[in-house]
Amino acid sequence: MENDGVSRRRVLRASVGSVGVWALVSGSSRAARAQSAETWSQFGYNDANTRHAPENTGPVTDISQQWAVKIDVGMLSSPAVVDGTVYGGSGDSVYALDAADGAEQWAFETGGRLWSSPAVADGTVYIGSHDKKVYALDAADGTEQWAFETGKSVRSSPAVVDGTVYVGSHDKNVYALNAADGTEQWTFETGFWVRSSPAVADGTVYVGSIDNTVYALDAADGTEQWAFETGNTVISSPAVADGTVYVGNYDNKVYALDAADGTEQWAFEMGHFVSSSPAVADGTVYVGNPDNNVYALDATDGTKQWAFETGEGVVSSPAVVDGTVYVGSHDKKVYALDAADGTEQWAFETSDAVNPSPAVANGTVYVGSNDGNVYAITGETPTATATATSAHTPTETSTESHAGSETAETTRQGTAATTNSQPTDDSGPGFGLLSAAAGAGLAGLARAFSTDPDTDERTQN
Repeated sequence: MENDGVSRRRVLRASVGSVGVWALVSGSSRAARAQSAETWSQFGYNDANTRHAPENTGPVTDISQQWAVKIDVGMLSSPAVVDGTVYGGSGDSVYALDAADGAEQWAFETGGRLWSSPAVADGTVYIGSHDKKVYALDAADGTEQWAFETGKSVRSSPAVVDGTVYVGSHDKNVYALNAADGTEQWTFETGFWVRSSPAVADGTVYVGSIDNTVYALDAADGTEQWAFETGNTVISSPAVADGTVYVGNYDNKVYALDAADGTEQWAFEMGHFVSSSPAVADGTVYVGNPDNNVYALDATDGTKQWAFETGEGVVSSPAVVDGTVYVGSHDKKVYALDAADGTEQWAFETSDAVNPSPAVANGTVYVGSNDGNVYAITGETPTATATATSAHTPTETSTESHAGSETAETTRQGTAATTNSQPTDDSGPGFGLLSAAAGAGLAGLARAFSTDPDTDERTQN
């Protein structure tokens, strides 16, 4: 562990004065919402990674871009929103932006690129870096509290539960660290890299590994409770709800496993490998797929409830808020879908693929894009529009671009595509979030992860 007490804060490359806070706030009431009590404190929203925020509000109509800030050439990390501040990672830096207008509050430079998404707990921001370290930063000003060095790159996103930070590393290990000082509490070694982000429920840590296995570990001491072997790599992060673990896999399936003993409850096969992490809300599992679809599956038996087809592959992980599913797509858009039937409520267009996953709080969607911007998308919430809500039928929906222009787009509600082929062995185990390959499409993104970033050696499953 390292703690030299030296802050490495710096000004964001894209400072407010020079690049880009587009002041498109649509009125003081919307700006004020960002300062309310709603939060999205870590990648999976809660300890169990369900990505379902039942008390939060999100925009369902009359959307507009509240602000956009140019951070870097491409966004890999997904944001967190706590106490009126948006936290995220881009390039080699952790940033903090004012949720109301995007103004920079602070930035901290790590020693490597950031794939990990931040977790914010008790006034501290926790995040992993390609420089092999897990950092704890003061949420108020970004000063380093401690840094723990693992053996390789950290792309897993931390979960912080009861004073312990749980996180995976490319050194094959899952770590439990003391949240206050970073001391190691226990380590569990898997058979290969751990990019999956842990879920914690009922005293158990659930996490996937690129060794093709989903593990259940005792949260107190790291002892293995059970291990479920899948048919391929596990990049997807587990979600735990009602005694069941839901997780995607590179064998094209989403699995439902008994949380107590790991027995398979059901498996649903999609058109392509699954790197998106499931969201679970009100008896339904929502997950994206590179076959261009967002799926809704019955949580009890895995039957398909609906599938919504976007223009390209979906590796972003859905967020579910107040009856709406929010998700990004490689077709450059952020979508809001009716959770009940998949009807498109709106689509917001950026300038590049939207591979990071959205955070939704205070009537606003916060999300990064491979165009290097962090966007705040606001609008009317379900409460404000309840009297105007119509039946769930396909309608013409406005699609708003990042520049504020609008085009008409017909609502699309489709079924699973079947033309995408399964990735070959040399496409590597880390599909999904590398902006440098975005222009080459989904296949290019997959190929970009066919090398170990720590050794630059080619890997195969």
